[in-house]
Amino acid sequence: MNDSTTRKTLSLKKKAPAERKAPAERAESGEKPRKRSGARARQAALREHAQQTRPETGTGTDTGQKAKSRRPARDAAPGHPSRPQSGAPTRDRTGRSDANKARPGHARPDSPDDGQPRIQRLPRAPRQPRMSETFEAFAPCPHGLEEALMLELQALGHDAVRAGRAGCHFRADWAGVLRANLYSRLATRILVQVARAEVHDEDDILALARDTEWERWFGPEQSLRVDTSAIRSPMRSLQYCNLRAKDGICDRLREREGARPDIDTVRPDARVHLFLDERYATLYLDVSGESLFKRGWRLDKGEAPLRENLAAGLLALSDWPLDAPLLDPFCGSGTLLIEAAWIALGVPPGIWRPFGFERLRVHDARLWRDLKEDARARIAPRLEQPLVGCDIQPDAIEAARANAERAHLSPDTIRFEVCDARQMPPPAPAGWIVTNPPYGERLADEDGDLWPEWASWLKRHYGGWQLNIITSDLDLPGRMRLKARRRHPLHNGALDCRLFQFELVAAGYRDKT
Repeated sequence: MNDSTTRKTLSLKKKAPAERKAPAERAESGEKPRKRSGARARQAALREHAQQTRPETGTGTDTGQKAKSRRPARDAAPGHPSRPQSGAPTRDRTGRSDANKARPGHARPDSPDDGQPRIQRLPRAPRQPRMSETFEAFAPCPHGLEEALMLELQALGHDAVRAGRAGCHFRADWAGVLRANLYSRLATRILVQVARAEVHDEDDILALARDTEWERWFGPEQSLRVDTSAIRSPMRSLQYCNLRAKDGICDRLREREGARPDIDTVRPDARVHLFLDERYATLYLDVSGESLFKRGWRLDKGEAPLRENLAAGLLALSDWPLDAPLLDPFCGSGTLLIEAAWIALGVPPGIWRPFGFERLRVHDARLWRDLKEDARARIAPRLEQPLVGCDIQPDAIEAARANAERAHLSPDTIRFEVCDARQMPPPAPAGWIVTNPPYGERLADEDGDLWPEWASWLKRHYGGWQLNIITSDLDLPGRMRLKARRRHPLHNGALDCRLFQFELVAAGYRDKT
């Protein structure tokens, strides 16, 4: 290219005010009127159409008549190819009409330009669960309590209950989901299935999360947490799968409602669980929030306490009759006996605690209030059978009494005593012993004689009682010189344990001289 060659550039030059022609001058000169397009043209067309279709206000007898509608028809600007000519407004991804959208710098076409603040259009109300709508749900529980949880869910009236690995599947309507949270003593939480599909890679997880109707349950105004678990999944990184699920949820809400939720891993408003197996990905909404074993009364935990749902499971597996005396000779902070008192009185385990579903968009406060009022009306006023606990540590007994008070139990419901289990007299001629004695690191070397000495005391004074012990010491029956009639595999946290059941029979026994 020669140096003398001039480069051509594209520039937009505004005409001087004197060069612009009025519409009348254009008509006289034979020029065609300039056709405007864009947002301003559409606004002008809507205003013109509104003025043409607005009914005139009459006088005399017509003064009190109101126009049927002062809202202008939402026709498209004439000649604009991007809008339909039929008069029906287009709708974007959220289902909102283009005619209803507020554009920056422009007022609504059906509102007077008087400078007054405009009311913003709120998001559409979430679709409430219908009484006939049912949900697939999963209730996880400690390993070993699956059968007991299945019987509990069946007793609560749920359908299609089947035991799975570390939990139970069931079907329920929304009221049934709330009842499961309120009444289940064995479940760790209640998860409602919201989506399930076959996946081959992480992008399929993203697509599944993005296609799920999350705006029905929560929105960008609430915080979010996503957890992922898997069994025999071919996915290489569960952390990356968790990230893809979270991104899909946030993308969906940002597209539908214009913002994404904040992530809170400590106290989120909404919790989502992603579960992966060999072929499928299942997305669950956690409607419980905090784990269900957190009843709200235990602040003083003591040393190595049982979780509340495991304590309730021990009582269920021991076949303890509600009208039989109960003794825990290693009661610690009283978890097992407080659970027993609530069971015997008919106190729902979730009656005094908050739940995650109370922060969801679909929460029906009236339905929830009615369920709790009905539950409170069924609580018995007092117990007839004795519930007794003892521990050798005075601090543990003080903690147990404080926990019982926070559990709204009267002081005479459970009798707590500072006493050695090897010297505790029976509170009744016959009854049940269910206990979580020290084992593992909790049992000091100098307490090696505890088991034979305690067994000797039981044989002397507790003939006719049923003994139930949870322990990780699989040799405990041999140490106590007792034969277990049943063994239930259980997990106490990460410990592989057994619930040993013995039937104590009075037998001749003489002190060694």
